[in-house]
Amino acid sequence: MKAFLITSLLAAVASAIPMPAPAPAPMPAPPGIPSKSTAQSQLAALTVKAAYDDGNYKRDKFPHWNTVSGACNTREYVLKRDGVNVVTNSACSATSGTWYSPFDGATWTAASDVDIDHMVPLKNAWISGANNWTSTKRTQFANDISTPQLWAVTDDVNQAKGDKSPDKWKPPLTSFYCTYAKSWVTVKYSYGLSITSAEKSALTSMLNTC
Repeated sequence: MKAFLITSLLAAVASAIPMPAPAPAPMPAPPGIPSKSTAQSQLAALTVKAAYDDGNYKRDKFPHWNTVSGACNTREYVLKRDGVNVVTNSACSATSGTWYSPFDGATWTAASDVDIDHMVPLKNAWISGANNWTSTKRTQFANDISTPQLWAVTDDVNQAKGDKSPDKWKPPLTSFYCTYAKSWVTVKYSYGLSITSAEKSALTSMLNTC
């Protein structure tokens, strides 16, 4: 009888202790985001010099939204990769799904509210070395799904960013500064692009939030 009472008491105590909530599932994200230390090493290795705008940049010099597979182009591929429960039609267009924009923390259920952001904007790439690339390399850069170059984000936020570097624009969510800086650095490092001194200072500060 005593053992039964003790067992019952222990069970009652255990049931009264609140169980921790399960950890939220990680949100989808582009591949290749480096660690803080790797990003810092890559940042230190980048060439620092003034940006050079030769006035010849045109967006169509970076052919983008190329076919990835089947009927899916790069935009459609990223929408499906970075969304949750995304349903597509026979043309690979997203007809439903949920997208979380890490730049501003907004969640969208219509693909039309989502832009695919180039982490390092095409014009920024042009003025930091891509003006000397071949069309093939610029096409690769504009459609790169193997580095953290392409992000599904709120359309208005992407438009506010435009072609600005981190010293001139940062994502609204300060909690995303770390990931943003790591992604920006590794894309520039992967393609041998230069950075300005102001850009390096901003990236250094952002990496210090990691």
